Amino acid sequence: MTFGEKVKEARILKNLSQTELAAITGISERSLYTYEQLDTIPRKNNLKKLADALNVSVSYLVDNEESDTQKNIENEEFIDQVKDKFGYKGAKEARDVIDRAGALFAGGDLDDDAKEIFMQSLMQVYISSKKEASEKFSRKKKTKPPIDDSVL
Repeated sequence: MTFGEKVKEARILKNLSQTELAAITGISERSLYTYEQLDTIPRKNNLKKLADALNVSVSYLVDNEESDTQKNIENEEFIDQVKDKFGYKGAKEARDVIDRAGALFAGGDLDDDAKEIFMQSLMQVYISSKKEASEKFSRKKKTKPPIDDSVL
């Protein structure tokens, strides 16, 4: 799949028109057209803007390997959810876990269904572990003991 095809597919999966993507990224519609139709690869800053807006990695867009755009988008949406709940450090940890798990799949014997089940399970375990750790190790708010009216 070419760079232009990846951009177009990701844009369509996000239900964005070229006009909407242009507004989000600040990249002109004419440039977006050349990226998609003429397979022109943008400069680094526009490449990053596209990747961020489409919730895919820069490497996905520029690598020649075939990849499933929908899974990349789902992974990036998961990372965004983790960032909202646990901040940038939690998002980095989640991305590292996903990257390491992805490395296990490279050349592995698992079929796509097994990989999907594994990734979903991994995401669920990560979220629940992070939530549990947050509850266990966060500072507890000090509460005043209730006033005993019988003493007054």
